[in-house]
Amino acid sequence: MEAGKEPVLAARDVHKRFGALAVLDGVTLGLHQGEVVGIVGPNGAGKTTLLNVLAGSLRPDEGSIVFRGTDVTGAGAADRCGLGIARTHQIPRPFVGMTVFENVLVGATAGGRRRGADAYELCLGVLDQCELTALANRRAASLGLLHRKRLELARALAVGPSVLLLDEIGAGLTDAEAEELLETVAGLSRRGIAVLWVEHIVHVLLQAVTRLVCMDEGRIIAEGEPQAVVSQAAVIDAYLGSRV
Repeated sequence: MEAGKEPVLAARDVHKRFGALAVLDGVTLGLHQGEVVGIVGPNGAGKTTLLNVLAGSLRPDEGSIVFRGTDVTGAGAADRCGLGIARTHQIPRPFVGMTVFENVLVGATAGGRRRGADAYELCLGVLDQCELTALANRRAASLGLLHRKRLELARALAVGPSVLLLDEIGAGLTDAEAEELLETVAGLSRRGIAVLWVEHIVHVLLQAVTRLVCMDEGRIIAEGEPQAVVSQAAVIDAYLGSRV
């Protein structure tokens, strides 16, 4: 994170309740260009809800979401996607009746608003980047979990995002596949894409992120240099259970 520069995407004092339950309780977080920020925390900490609020699929009860200096709190998910905020889901959501290529093309056209040869070329590049080229003509319904996760990432990248929100994209991957994912995320950062990554596999996350955030009961309880964060007593008590 570069001091003195405005974040590309920020949550400012965000609150979200479901009935009597406060799922987000005054969350303030900024994400800068090219930065990879990780979020950890126990189940129910509010991590995925925060991604939903940032992506526009949920509106906060209080607080604001700011993208490149503009308040986008009232903008829905489709509008934010068009601005360049893309996300993956913890449980992949492919269009099962379409092919892999068609799924990615939807991301490029409906999300990224690309057309014609430009959209086609972008999709080919994304499929290659996510190692899905050989499966381009296969129906998404036939894919196993790991390839569905790759497709989820490919469809998000086809938007051409400046911000990418990842929700447990590493879950279920082998060590070799996790290494490939780390290389992909590092490449996105080098291209200036800001990445916010929610993940339970902490040892993978620590290899990728420049800043780590720990949430518990809807609040940020620690934030900063990754190893320093996971060593804090409050983080250990809330989530890790032992020193990493």
